[in-house]
Amino acid sequence: QVQLAEAGGGLVQAGDSLRLSCAASGRTFNSYTMGWFRQAPGNDREFVAALRWNGSRIYYADSVKGRFTISRDNDKSTVYLQMNSLKPEDTAVYYCAATDYMGVLRSTIVSETAYRYWGQGTQVTVSS
Repeated sequence: QVQLAEAGGGLVQAGDSLRLSCAASGRTFNSYTMGWFRQAPGNDREFVAALRWNGSRIYYADSVKGRFTISRDNDKSTVYLQMNSLKPEDTAVYYCAATDYMGVLRSTIVSETAYRYWGQGTQVTVSS
């Protein structure tokens, strides 16, 4: 069992930056691939970024590539999402998730069905 808790959301203006964090507790953090997803009102939850358990590969949604950076600190059992050049369309609830999937298939890693553990979400609102 893994418990995840996000923090760092808030209200910012377009062009600003935010850093989300997700603290994990429970089983061994560094054996999990970690992902970030988001859900805007009226929309399905969508993939944002993921970082493999061993840090060997990073995945981004096209909509955030070049603006967002995912990283992890295994000593602190924490994964981060640095969000720069924020846009109003980035407004959503952001969720941290963990999967014990060990493979590299992008089609699996970007799918929310691959993730067993989820945080409660943190709201990010970007005003224009």
